Amino acid sequence: MVSDLRPTLVGRTVVDVTLTHDDLLRWTTKRRLVAGLRGSRVVGMSRRAKNAVIETDRRRLVIQPGMTGSMAVKKKLAPTDLRYGVLRATLDNGRTFVYHDVRRLGTILWLDDRLWNRFSAALGPEPLEPEFTAAALGAILGRSRAAVKKVLMDQRHLAGVGNIYANEALFAAGIDPSKEARRVTPDQVQKLHAAIVRILRAAVEADGTTFRDYRTGTGEPGSFQLALAVYEREGEPCLNCGTLLAGTHEIDARISVFCYRCQA
Repeated sequence: MVSDLRPTLVGRTVVDVTLTHDDLLRWTTKRRLVAGLRGSRVVGMSRRAKNAVIETDRRRLVIQPGMTGSMAVKKKLAPTDLRYGVLRATLDNGRTFVYHDVRRLGTILWLDDRLWNRFSAALGPEPLEPEFTAAALGAILGRSRAAVKKVLMDQRHLAGVGNIYANEALFAAGIDPSKEARRVTPDQVQKLHAAIVRILRAAVEADGTTFRDYRTGTGEPGSFQLALAVYEREGEPCLNCGTLLAGTHEIDARISVFCYRCQA
């Protein structure tokens, strides 16, 4: 999503701003966000954990889309954009940046440098950056008694691994998602590290995973759902051994799908 949007946003000036709901705001107010964003110039765009970071010449607009959010730059708004486009920013070329969130599960922040540093420092390492090594993952897991899946999804420990990719990585590494993190063996850590990196890179190449509302920055659905081995396959045969896949919400209140035979 970020790579799609970057060429269409960087260098543009925000002419006008509409925010329809302020319940998504964190650490700011509607008045402050609208006034600050209006007239600002976009100088960069990046990603931090699950957040899109739009850097302006004033502050950073940080958007975490949640499960139902998506962002796009459009020539013409559709009726659904007017209904669900909680944040709309008209650009100086006549196009409109839209943050679309049907169930309003995401968050929006407007951060100065001090708040950005505080926000970023609270997040764990990025899985696709060089500093995320097998040793770094082993240190993260080794200090926790929580279930390994729960640790992987905690943004304070590791940034950007959501429920879908945690399920897939644990299956690929042969690890029971409920296993105590500090009990994961060194060999399993190596396999898990490799699986996380491989799966996230493949998901980026496939423009993400679409089941319901997710869309890329160009408005198209992602395609990584076609490569999933366990997620949303509860009750279907394991692709490795044929055992019917099990599912539970007991680990972290999110669906965990796994193979009793392949994941120890």
